Amino acid sequence: MNNLKNYVDNKYNPNKFYLLKLNSGDKITVHYEIMEGEKKRLQSFKGVIIKIQGNFINYTFTVRKISGEIGVEKIFSINQPSIKKIDINKKGKVRKSKIYYFRKLKGKKAKINVIKNNRKMY
Repeated sequence: MNNLKNYVDNKYNPNKFYLLKLNSGDKITVHYEIMEGEKKRLQSFKGVIIKIQGNFINYTFTVRKISGEIGVEKIFSINQPSIKKIDINKKGKVRKSKIYYFRKLKGKKAKINVIKNNRKMY
C-alpha cells in the first residue's frame, strides 16, 4: 500500500510542499521562478499568510507584504511548478483562519504573536 501511495505521489504530485504545516499568521518566504524574455530567475516573496483555502493536496494560500506603504498580496497554489522553495520564518498565532482584518492594520498594530517552542513571544 505504501508503494502505491509513493508511486501516485511521485507521478502526479512531484511537489512535496503540501506536507508543510502552513497556517494563517505564519511569516514565510516563497522562492519562485519567473520568466523574463528567455531568461529564468528566482524571485522571493516574503510576507504573512492571510488565507488558506482548498483541500489537503490542492490548496492555495494568500501571502501579504507591505512594500513601502502599499500592501501587496499574491495567491500561490501549492502545486504550482514555478515554486522552488518555501521557508517558514516564524509561526504566528491568530484566532481566525482568514485574517482579512490584517489588511486594515498598519505599523505596530499589524504585529502577530509569534510561537516559539510552544510559548507565546511578543
